[in-house]
Amino acid sequence: MPSRSEPSIVTVQLLRDWPLPEVAGAKDSRGTALIVGGSRHTPGAVLLAGVAALRAGAGVLQLAVEESTATALSIQVPEALVLDLPEPGGDRGFPDRLAELAGQATAVAIGPGLGDIDHAADLLRHVLDATGPDTTVVLDAYALGALSKDPSLTADRPGSYVLTPNVGEARYLLGGDVGEDLMDAAVRIAQRYRAVVSLFGRIADPDGRTWWEQTGGSGLGTSGSGDVRAGVVTGLLSRGAEPAQAACWAAYAHAGSAQRLAPRFGRIGFLAREIADEIPAVLASV
Repeated sequence: MPSRSEPSIVTVQLLRDWPLPEVAGAKDSRGTALIVGGSRHTPGAVLLAGVAALRAGAGVLQLAVEESTATALSIQVPEALVLDLPEPGGDRGFPDRLAELAGQATAVAIGPGLGDIDHAADLLRHVLDATGPDTTVVLDAYALGALSKDPSLTADRPGSYVLTPNVGEARYLLGGDVGEDLMDAAVRIAQRYRAVVSLFGRIADPDGRTWWEQTGGSGLGTSGSGDVRAGVVTGLLSRGAEPAQAACWAAYAHAGSAQRLAPRFGRIGFLAREIADEIPAVLASV
């Protein structure tokens, strides 16, 4: 098992020394981001993650959501292709088109807005059966709950993974108390699931490398903020960033957006949708 390194502090200089792939050419040159999630009661999570992926520079956005929300999302996010999926407990199976989109995507995020853990597990299996070795998959929200119940979902499958848990989801992934040392928790999760982990500004790679973004404030603790963070990671992966790089840049952009909003709204009170809108300016400032 790799030993834990002292964390590198995520600063502007660290990111400048670790630049994102050059942006050039048509939208296809910035990859395709597929966001899979949403439910009848929480359709906005996919919207937030999808818009954040575009704000982070993804060239093409595709959303796969329950059929009860697909039409509304196609209107709310006209930039995206929207695929309708069966409702949990229904008789209709997953459409062949979902596997087709997953197989062609540069980066896939699964979990934002899902409301049924068994349905999340079925979606995860179906999508991961279709993704190839060059696709990086981001797991968030209920997809993390499904993974905690069945770690074999990602074991021995091609591709790379980024996990974006909150503290509660980290507890499920570890099967017990997270403890006060969140970096230690991130490292343990990374090594257990062989994935890059981004946990409250702590980023851990399964090879033992760690990073710490220290500027995130309490304003980030708002409804939908985690969906934005997962979307930014997915968008950066779509552009060609490697998993740990995408996690570090996303953590910085997420925190930097809150700093840009604070003069207008104060330390708390801004909305997740407003965080997403600030992402391009933060990335450009680096």
